[in-house]
Amino acid sequence: MAEPHWSRQLIFSVAGNPAVTRFVTRYGMRLGASRFVAGEDLDSALTVARQLNQEGFPLAIQFLGEHVARAEAAAEAVEEYLRLLAALEERGIDAYISIKPSQMGLEVDEELAYANCRRILERTAAAGRFVRIEMEDSPYTEKTLRLYRRLREHFGTQDVGIVLQAYLYRSARDLEDLADLHPNIRFVKGAYNEPASVAYPDKADVDRNYRQLVQRHLERGDYAAIATHDDALIEDLLRFTEERGIPRDRFEFQMLYGIRPQLQRQMRDRGYRMRVYIPYGRDWYGYFVRRLAERPANVGFVLRNLIRG
Repeated sequence: MAEPHWSRQLIFSVAGNPAVTRFVTRYGMRLGASRFVAGEDLDSALTVARQLNQEGFPLAIQFLGEHVARAEAAAEAVEEYLRLLAALEERGIDAYISIKPSQMGLEVDEELAYANCRRILERTAAAGRFVRIEMEDSPYTEKTLRLYRRLREHFGTQDVGIVLQAYLYRSARDLEDLADLHPNIRFVKGAYNEPASVAYPDKADVDRNYRQLVQRHLERGDYAAIATHDDALIEDLLRFTEERGIPRDRFEFQMLYGIRPQLQRQMRDRGYRMRVYIPYGRDWYGYFVRRLAERPANVGFVLRNLIRG
């Protein structure tokens, strides 16, 4: 059953209260954020990554952070990603890197974000590692797509990919506009608090758009990362791939660390590529709130931890 739209709005509203922000930032890892975040530092994330690799899961790793307002902060994020890359190489961890454009300085200057992303990509491409450019809230969609296109002038489909959000009305058009690049796309429903003027408010419409986007992309022979925890969507898209004879090496499934691990194991055991998305870092508050808003039942998990104290 779809969660009521008002419950998502309520969570975002409460989470924006400064007192709530201070409290959760101070105690949140104890109260439940650690279920969704693989630690606040690189070593913690690498420990989780190694364990998941041993269990047969490839990974996508993101250093948490967004909406940086200073070039210096963006530069610090770049350095952290380069440390992450070096650690992945040294330890032989099967993972790609996922980057938020606003963490690279997109709000400061598009040229700054491009230069920072390119610096990372020059290193990852040389190492044979893939980078995913994340999609954020709708005011940054157009800038993010421009950034991706610029990066593709120098790097191939095997080096860098993009994300499309099924709840945005514009995503069907964006998919068509990207077709000439034959991109590797991660398809998500969308987790930001968007107005009905730009995003479908009803789950049924989001699900329908999600199916259509993935199907259209796969029919072209392009690679799809199907990022969903929705059983019905998963089974519908598996039927589609079987009916159309789409080989398993043209798509993968992705799920978030800490969310439906049993389903993740089931998909792995069925022989599908099942990638786990693991975030780490101190700037986890926004990510944590979006996980609660996606599935408000997770709030109960946090409240139980609060009561146990």
